[in-house]
Amino acid sequence: MDTVAQLVLIAISAALINNFVLHYFVGICPYIGVSRRVDMAFGMGCAVTFVISIAGFLSWAFTYYVLRPGAPGTAAIYQALGGSGETVVDLSILNYIVYIFVIASSVQLVEMYVRKFFPALYKSFGVYLPLITTNCAILFACLEIMKYVSGANPAEMWGLGQAMALAVFGGLGFTIAIVIMAGIREELDLCDVPKPLRGAGITLIVAGIMALAFMGFAGVDRGLADLLR
Repeated sequence: MDTVAQLVLIAISAALINNFVLHYFVGICPYIGVSRRVDMAFGMGCAVTFVISIAGFLSWAFTYYVLRPGAPGTAAIYQALGGSGETVVDLSILNYIVYIFVIASSVQLVEMYVRKFFPALYKSFGVYLPLITTNCAILFACLEIMKYVSGANPAEMWGLGQAMALAVFGGLGFTIAIVIMAGIREELDLCDVPKPLRGAGITLIVAGIMALAFMGFAGVDRGLADLLR
């Protein structure tokens, strides 16, 4: 399969078929906490997409050039320090630490930008904006990229294009899911929801129904793959 077809399949899979929130159930905290209004949910989706894109780019770069076994950057530094050229240097044990630092730095950049130029949106986010640092959807994207870079067969190893397709469209899928949820919750405010289900109860029920609805996209990737061939 050529590169363009693979990029299309990765993008559609990340955004719809294997949506991070509704398929893997990662990123649930901001998904539930910041989906009360559509404008706030859209802002959070854009912030997460921006952060996950930067984190995806940096995690691929660090993994490919530094952290994976036999990484060219690490090997060059090792040989410059007098090491043997036949030794395979493996720094993959540092993957989690590096990814967490990358995500935290990206979130700090977004937080400073939003606080400077969109103070009302920054105030409406509250504690959930800095909590993007602990949004497991972003770390999940980094780990997915690592899976196809560190230790993968050379023929199946992802380049930067595949990594960015997963990151950008994974963030887009998160935005789609949280905006749909916000629209439904705005309508639920006008409905007579039974008292025991008000708040988190009805929200989790709606999230489950949305996850079932998105299961309807299952198999689309196989059909697309056959079409693109």
